[in-house]
Amino acid sequence: LNLYVRFPDNVTLLRGNHETRQITQVYGFYDECVRKYNNPIVWRLVTEVFDALPVAAMVVSANSRVLAVHAGLSPELPTLDAVRQ
Repeated sequence: LNLYVRFPDNVTLLRGNHETRQITQVYGFYDECVRKYNNPIVWRLVTEVFDALPVAAMVVSANSRVLAVHAGLSPELPTLDAVRQ
């Protein structure tokens, strides 16, 4: 996050595999927010931020491109053409 603040044009924050409503409920983030703040509003706002984050980014240099994703691609996406669809 610090690098993103310092270099917003050169850093992209990616959504991780645990940043979904379902997973945050399974692993206790929802319960923690309700316990701390006595309602789910903070959890809802944070998950809305998660929804806005991209799941992948293209890292481009002068002579190469790399697809960057958090935690890899789904086995249901065996090719880059499947990702593009």
